[in-house]
Amino acid sequence: MSNQAISRSTVRSEQRVMLSPRALWTLMLATLLVLVQAVQAMARPESFADLADRFSPSVVNITTSTMVAGREQGSPIVPEGSPFEDFFREFQDRNRGDRAPRRSSALGSGFVISEDGYIVTNNHVISGADEITIEFFNGEELDAELVGTDEKTDIALLKVETDEPLPYVNFGDSDLARVGDWVVAMGNPLGQGFSVSAGIVSARNRALSGTYDDYIQTDAAINRGNSGGPLFNLDGEVIGVNTAILSPTGGSIGIGFSMASNVVKGVVDQLKEYGETRRGWLGVRIQDVTEDMADAMGLEEVRGAMVSDVPEGPAMEAGMKAGDVITSFDGVDVEDTRGLVRQVGNTQVGKTVRVTVWRDGETETLRVTLGRREEAEAQAVPAAQPGGDEPMEKDLMGMSLSAVTEDLAGQLGLDADAEGLVVRDVDQASDAYEKGLRAGDLITEAGQQQIATIGDLEERVAAARDAGRKSILLLIRREGEPRFVALPISED
Repeated sequence: MSNQAISRSTVRSEQRVMLSPRALWTLMLATLLVLVQAVQAMARPESFADLADRFSPSVVNITTSTMVAGREQGSPIVPEGSPFEDFFREFQDRNRGDRAPRRSSALGSGFVISEDGYIVTNNHVISGADEITIEFFNGEELDAELVGTDEKTDIALLKVETDEPLPYVNFGDSDLARVGDWVVAMGNPLGQGFSVSAGIVSARNRALSGTYDDYIQTDAAINRGNSGGPLFNLDGEVIGVNTAILSPTGGSIGIGFSMASNVVKGVVDQLKEYGETRRGWLGVRIQDVTEDMADAMGLEEVRGAMVSDVPEGPAMEAGMKAGDVITSFDGVDVEDTRGLVRQVGNTQVGKTVRVTVWRDGETETLRVTLGRREEAEAQAVPAAQPGGDEPMEKDLMGMSLSAVTEDLAGQLGLDADAEGLVVRDVDQASDAYEKGLRAGDLITEAGQQQIATIGDLEERVAAARDAGRKSILLLIRREGEPRFVALPISED
C-alpha cells in the first residue's frame, strides 16, 4: 500500500472517531453500568456461613421450668342421682393426682453479651420461671440467675457463672440499619435446636403496643422459640432482639419483629447496674398535634406534642402549662408524642434539660429536672380539675352547651368545684361529632384559656375569628382524662 493510501486511511479513521460523540457517550454509559453491576454483585453475600461459624457460639438455647398448680376438681360431670354417679366419682378419686402441682417447661433463645456471662433474652421467655437453664452451642448447660426484667420492652437480663471466658457478641447501632439491608436471625425455633435464617430489613420504627416500642421488621424466618435470639447485621453486630411475629397460623409468614438494639442497650445497662429500669419522667399528659390544632395555634408545622394536662410533678414545677406544645426536648426536635415519650424515658433521672414550648404564638424555653417514671406510676398522680358554675345554655358549633351546675356535676360524676361547659348534646352532622365530642364531655378551655360560661366561649371564638383562625382549640375532659380538639369556626 502506498504512503498516500496509508495517510488517507488514517485520516478517515480519525474522522470517524471525531464524528461519533454519541457512540462514545453510549460506550461510557455501558461501561459505567457494568461497573455498577459488578459492585452490586460484590456487595451481595454469596454465603452467611462465615458469619454463622463466627457468632453461633454466642447464641444460646434457654429452657425454663415453672411449677404449675394442678387442676381443681370441678362440678360433677353427671347429674346428681344419676346411675353413673358412683362410677364417675370413683374415676375422679383414682385420678386425684392430676390436681397435684406439676412442672411445666418452655423454650426460647438468647445471646451472650459479655465474657463473664451476661445473657440477653425476652422477658416473656423467662416470665414466672422457677429455674432457668442455658444450653450453649457446644452442648454445655449452666443454670442462670435472673438479674432483672423490663416488661415495657420485653427484655430480660440473665447471668451464668463460669470459670472460662465465654464467647460473646456486641450491640450495633440500629439507627444505621436501612430498609433493604441484609440481616441474619439465630435461635432455637420450635425447639429444634440452633438454627440460622436470613432476610432483609423490611421496615423501621414499627410500633406494636408498648410505650417504648421501636421494632425492626424483617422477613428473616422467626418462629416460636426464636424469641430472645439476636438479629445480626453483616458485620456480626446485634441490631435487634427477635421478639414477635405477625401470623394467622402461628408460624413464620415473613413478618417478624426485633426490638431495636439502641433501645435494648439502654435497658440492659440499667438492669445490670440497678436490677431494674429507671426512666426519666417529665410529668405531663400529651397528645399529637393535628393540622387543625396547628392552624388554631398559629404553628407553621404540624409536629410536636400538645400538653393536655400538667399534674403535680417536674413539668409543673418548671412552669409548663396545659396547651403548651413541646417542640424540642434536650436539644432534640420533637416530632410526635411517641418520639417524646421515648426521648424522656431514655434520659437520665435527675437530669435538668431544656424543653422548648410553643405558647401564645411564641417559643419559650423551660428548664425541667426529670423525675423517675416508675415512682410516678406507683403513686398514680391524679389529673388536676378546674372549678366554678354559672347556669346558662346555648347551641354553639353543633353542640348544646351548659355551664356546670350542681345537678350536672352530680349526674356526670364531676368534682363539686368543676368548672367549664358541659356538652348536653351533639348534632351528629356537625364537625364536633366528627371530632369525637359526645354528650357528657366537659369543655374547660377554649383558645388555651379557661372558660366558665357561654360568654367566655363566645369571646374566645370571636377572638380566634378576628385573628384569622379557621378553628379554635378546645380542651375536653371525659371521665377526668383531658384531650385537645380543634373545631372549625364559621366566618361570621
